[in-house]
Amino acid sequence: MGMDAMAGRWLSRLKHSKIGLKHLRRDAEAVVAMTPQWHALSDEALDAKVLELREIFARRTHANEHIRDAAAAVREIARRETGEEPYMVQVMGALGLFHGQIVEMVTGEGKTLTAALAATLLGWLRRPVHVITVNDYLAQRDADGRSPIFRRAGLRAGAVINDTAEQDRAAIYRLPIVYITQKELVADWLRDQLKLGRIMDPVSTRWLMEGRSASRSQAGVLVPGLFAAVVDEADAVLIDEAVTPLIIAQPREEDAQSAMYTRARDLAADLKEKEHFVVDLQRKQVQLTNEGREKLLSMLRPDEHEIWHAARRREELVAQALSALHCYFNRQHYQIVEEKIVIVDEYTGRFMQDRQWQHGLHQAVEAKHSLEITADRDTLASLSFQRFFKLYPHLCGMTGTAADAKPEIETTYGLPVRIIPTNRPIRRTRYPDLIFATSRRRWEAVLEEIETMHKLGRPVLVGTRSVEASELLSWLLTERGLKHQVLNAIHHKIEAQIIAEAGHAGAITVATNMAGRGTDIKLGEGVAENGGLHVILTERHSARRVDRQLFGRAGRQGDPGSARVIISLEDDLVIKYAPWLAATLRRRFKGRTTPLPLWTRRVFDYAQGGAQNQAFRSRAMVLRHDEELDRALPR
Repeated sequence: MGMDAMAGRWLSRLKHSKIGLKHLRRDAEAVVAMTPQWHALSDEALDAKVLELREIFARRTHANEHIRDAAAAVREIARRETGEEPYMVQVMGALGLFHGQIVEMVTGEGKTLTAALAATLLGWLRRPVHVITVNDYLAQRDADGRSPIFRRAGLRAGAVINDTAEQDRAAIYRLPIVYITQKELVADWLRDQLKLGRIMDPVSTRWLMEGRSASRSQAGVLVPGLFAAVVDEADAVLIDEAVTPLIIAQPREEDAQSAMYTRARDLAADLKEKEHFVVDLQRKQVQLTNEGREKLLSMLRPDEHEIWHAARRREELVAQALSALHCYFNRQHYQIVEEKIVIVDEYTGRFMQDRQWQHGLHQAVEAKHSLEITADRDTLASLSFQRFFKLYPHLCGMTGTAADAKPEIETTYGLPVRIIPTNRPIRRTRYPDLIFATSRRRWEAVLEEIETMHKLGRPVLVGTRSVEASELLSWLLTERGLKHQVLNAIHHKIEAQIIAEAGHAGAITVATNMAGRGTDIKLGEGVAENGGLHVILTERHSARRVDRQLFGRAGRQGDPGSARVIISLEDDLVIKYAPWLAATLRRRFKGRTTPLPLWTRRVFDYAQGGAQNQAFRSRAMVLRHDEELDRALPR
């Protein structure tokens, strides 16, 4: 892509940035005002009007009044085909997406229908439209559930999920609307680039992916082009996972260094923290001290493999082994499944199947648990999600927590952020935080709160940060005879079923921070009268947005609800990002079993701010690298 084309893209985004909330509201109100006349149309008249609008959009000659008419037409289609007529705020959100914006719509406001409305309008204008969802279940569910709308609008939709066969993928990718997770899409796109031999030339791939080369079909590529993307849970995809590289790799036929990882583990076990090495929990890194290097050298046997006599490689192997021992923990960062290490996504709590840590860390973790050490992989291609999504000429998204990430989204992607009002006033009550000196007392308080709400007949959703914490709480609830459901990476296959029952009277649901994103928790009979869903957050997350997402599960669409934070000074967040402050407070309040003063919450605010700043700096560094690469490549 030449500089003129790139400049045109950013000028287009600048134009869309001028379409503010007042503009969206005015147009949405105009759409809703047309409701009687659209209701009055016969099926034949509606179909004729839709065909007329499709032809206008195909010619790219649409004016603002055509956009309003199109939104009204799709709104009427949705009503007739699914029984759901988008609210005015959903129309606002869809128009924001159509204009290339990131829209914040709180949990329960109907983002799925909003995305379908926007995808239809974009499908008339440019195709294919990729609707990015957070997991395979939602991709398949939404593609199937919204297909009646798309069909009546003259479009077709499909879903690409993990077990979709390659021959079927090619056909689905060529449909006007494709529901898919970002991992599946980027992996297929990278494989296409390997077939084309262009992976090291991003400028050429941009040109190719915009449909200007006939060779893509000859090479048998899957993804015919990148034109428009509607990103659900945009904060998670565009911010939290933005710098995570998706890597296409092939295993080596044999790993000559397998025995080295086991030996490194044994050497690391004899080193003492602070004397021989220093642990940086924030960065999940270990640094050997001078004493540690000398100790390591003294432990070598005369007949050691020659690799151990190279100081740099020796220290790298042992440092990785120490990191595996002291920075990466089972049931928090990974899970052992069928004698294999499976990484757990820090932000969603889901398993990251077929993913490995790089630079020998994965093998070091396997050695830590005396598992079979897999062969290291040779990287064939790598691309960050941040870089990938910036390739789209039209990028937009929605989430319940865009406001917290507004400066970064606008700076990194050039996309304006719009905060869409709720359809009904929020009735959620936020109870005062409960802060305890010890983790044990925190869990006792959590159990007491659950029992109190359970006796009132209110459903309770308890959010935890790790699989280990969710399993611990499950055991404690079982000990008290409280029936409950657990939603974490282990039980993810029945996620929809668990969430569907989470709003019933007396239901107790324990969830990692995945918390069923994308699936509504609907209140059962009589629950609203008792106060609605109660949410308990048992540990604050490294990003404030994740906390807000969990709180947003209660009080959807004007329902009553409540939320409370119950935390301790032994939580992972403060140990990593405010260790001195947390230790000082633990000494001061040692032995205290009652809640601590609310001012102690400041240490959690400080730690959370530190975690967010570190994550921002990491993303900014990757962004600078991307920009430097762009400048270095010839145009």
